[in-house]
Parts: sequence; C-alpha cells; structure tokens
Amino acid sequence: MPELPEVETVARGLRRTIVGRRIVSVRLGKTDFIDDPAALEQNLPGRLIEAVERYGKFMLLRLSAVSGGEFVPSNGDSVPAALLVHLGMTGQIAPSAAAQPSEKHTHAFFTLDDHRELRYTDARRFGRLAYLQAESLAEELRAFGADPLEISAEEFAKQARSRRARIKSLLMDQGFLRGVGNIYADESLWRAKIHPARLGVVLKKEQAVLLHRVLREILQKAIVLRGSSISDFLDAEGQPGEYQQHHRAYGREGERCYRCGSVIRRAIVAGRSSYYCPKCQPAPRGCFALPLSRRKSGKSKKKVGG
Repeated sequence: MPELPEVETVARGLRRTIVGRRIVSVRLGKTDFIDDPAALEQNLPGRLIEAVERYGKFMLLRLSAVSGGEFVPSNGDSVPAALLVHLGMTGQIAPSAAAQPSEKHTHAFFTLDDHRELRYTDARRFGRLAYLQAESLAEELRAFGADPLEISAEEFAKQARSRRARIKSLLMDQGFLRGVGNIYADESLWRAKIHPARLGVVLKKEQAVLLHRVLREILQKAIVLRGSSISDFLDAEGQPGEYQQHHRAYGREGERCYRCGSVIRRAIVAGRSSYYCPKCQPAPRGCFALPLSRRKSGKSKKKVGG
C-alpha cells in the first residue's frame, strides 16, 4: 500500500499538472469504493482544483468555494470542500488526454477544462474517493496523528516512550503518526537498531530520538527517489519509484544484513510481516523469527554489498 513517500510523489506530480484546472464533468464506472458517488457527480463539475495536498496516506484535492451560485477562489484555510483520494493497494490517479484509451479498471473520469481527463484506476478497488465538505472533512482528519516530517524529536520521544504498544505497531498507528506503513517502519527500525517487537515504553530517550531522526531521513530520501515500487505503484507520470533499490530490511528475508552480514529474518508484529536483523536488532523475550524456507535460506549465501 502506498505510504507517505509514494503519496507525496503523486501529489507533487498532480500539483504540477492539474492545479488551476476546472472540473467540467464526472463519469464513474464501478463505485463500491466511493463514499457517495452522487455527491461527486453533483458537486464537482464547475469547481476549480485550487491545491493538491498530502495528508498522511491521503491526498486532498482542494476545491473552489461556492458563493451566490458561482464558484470563487477560497481563502487559505477556509477551503469548504475537497476530493479525498486514497490509493489503497493498487490505485493510480493521473491526467490523460481525453482521446487516449483508458486503462482496464479505470473507474472514475474527471474531465478538465483543457480537454484532459483526470483518471482513477484501481484493479482491486481497495482505495477510496470521497467528496467532503468543510465539517465532514475536519471530522475525517481529526482522527489522525502528527506528520512524521513535522513532529519534533522531543514530542516523538515523549509519545513513543509513553506507550506499551510494540514500536512497529506504534509507527504504523495512524492516530500517532500519519503516513508510515510497513515498508518505512521496517527500514527505520533497522537503521535505528531497534527490534520491531520492542515496546515503546522500554525505549531509552536517545533510542527514540535516533528513531525519529532516521525515520525522517528515510522518508525524505524516499520522496526524492519517488517512493518504492514493490508491485503496482506508479507516480502521476506513470513512472515507478526507485527507493526499493535502497531497502535494507523490508522484503529481504534470507539475505545478508548490509551492516553485519547476519541473515535477515521475518517475524509477525502488529499482524504484519516484519523484517529485521537478529544481531543488529535483538529480539525481546518471547518474540521468535519465522522459519526460513529453503528458497529464502539459499539467499543468505549471496555476497553482501553496498
């Protein structure tokens, strides 16, 4: 599922290509992932797309306001409505020439005033589209925690060390930090030498501060490299990301640790596969790695590099 760097990558691409454009019409295919399809069809035509923002794993297409039956630009934080977009596991949103044949599983077409279409494609339909007015939008966003690129080290350490949740679970808790998922949780914990199953409350302050720093560094580098393309992720220009080439833990079960040469192992933490180095990230009592398959154990013979 796209995480903060992937969503930020798509949002930046859309900012360059659709901000300032007016939505002329809406055409929908399958709608089981849309909160209220009629609301999109009724409320989007005629509105200007004033901004594209990332909020955790969501994108917000901020829309012009309505005044006296006419659409006018809104001011600052008073934007009354937005189109909320969540990409789910296989979602993609990008502008295309209206005459260009649409990809299979394209379920939403937003015709723009420059004769292009903003198209939403989602094979598995685990994503989400929703038209949200000011009050419902504020209510939607209230449940989310701080942006990991904005929270201070002091506040991060204070909150992390006050929780009895496992640190992997805490990093992925959108009520604590918005935008971090499986990939960047594993990568940051490997960099900080903290086992994913370690409880937040037992972390030393310096460990929490280090985790905050490496998490920010990893997210920022991943944004520069346009995110991680594990299977389906493409940016707003249809290009894959490159950060998967820099993964040091995620998905590397059976391969050698880049730091110490031990074999990367996998355990289930917070209901998700979690990848870690058993030497660099000692496991707390009672947490065991899953057995290596023959195929995975064969990987460990590879020479360590980079």
